[in-house]
Amino acid sequence: MAKAGAMDLASGLGGNLSRRDLASAVDQYEKYHSFYGGEEDKRKFNYTDMVNKYYDLATSFYEYGWGQSFHFANRFQDETLQESIKRHEHFLALHLGLKPEMKVLDVGCGIGGPLREIARFSGASITGLNNNGYQISRGTELNKKYGLDKTCDFVKADFMKMPLADNTYDAVYAIEATCHAPDAVGCYKEIWRVLKPGQCFAAYEWCMTDAYDPHNEHHNKMKAEIELGNGLPDIRTTRQCLEAAKEAGFEVWNDDLAKTSPLPWYLPIDPGRFSLSSFRLTRLGRFFTRNLVWVLESIKVAPEGSGRVSQFLEKGADGLVAGGKKEIFTPMYFFLARKPL
Repeated sequence: MAKAGAMDLASGLGGNLSRRDLASAVDQYEKYHSFYGGEEDKRKFNYTDMVNKYYDLATSFYEYGWGQSFHFANRFQDETLQESIKRHEHFLALHLGLKPEMKVLDVGCGIGGPLREIARFSGASITGLNNNGYQISRGTELNKKYGLDKTCDFVKADFMKMPLADNTYDAVYAIEATCHAPDAVGCYKEIWRVLKPGQCFAAYEWCMTDAYDPHNEHHNKMKAEIELGNGLPDIRTTRQCLEAAKEAGFEVWNDDLAKTSPLPWYLPIDPGRFSLSSFRLTRLGRFFTRNLVWVLESIKVAPEGSGRVSQFLEKGADGLVAGGKKEIFTPMYFFLARKPL
């Protein structure tokens, strides 16, 4: 579930950043992006700093509004958001054939929401790999809270250069995480290296679809909003992701699950929709959160710059909804990739 209230949100704002450094970190983060004169090459070159700043700044907002699993899901008419998120995670576990005694790697694990759900569902032992210290400390705390600290753990590392031995894992998955990689081929090659021969890697990727026109000004504005609001150096196309997985050495099966979702994947953050079960994600809920953060900042409970974080996250949400409605963007380009024997 999401964090309970305002003080929970305020207590986590800034992650591992000191209160006095938060506003400066917001400045530096924003300047990486095109809305503030930033360039793609600099985002890719400095991806570690950019992505770490993003998750220090954004994680508390994510947990407050979304819960412990920071991802979208295809969704049926009679499902709640949280039910669809769990099913989306189970879908990966089933395609990977996860079961007890398997050793599994979650690449870019966030605070471990999917890791814990998949571990409970499958009985597998799962290691979460993440390069953000605050998210690892929060995930470790939650693993202990839910009694999973004996079978699930974390490694602080960059997924472009994992400090892990070759042919270690029985399965690897990534849920809306490797979109932060500056180079998909390099990232997938690292995953290929640590995966045992004959075993599989499953991923949900954030991608621009074939409907995206790189020469269309409105399409590029939506793309830039998504990058700003979600800590992305760039957004690859579905074709680029597929080719990158093949170039890394995998045999690949793929599908864009957004195309067959009974309800639009962006529905939870669509400002035209209202829901009591996920109120904090609605237009009214976001209005309350935005003003709550400004109040907390004005009375010095939240650090200076917190309101600006809320603003760029909202801009990212607007880009996601617009990109989803235009069908130029998907957060659930799914592929199952096998490392040959």
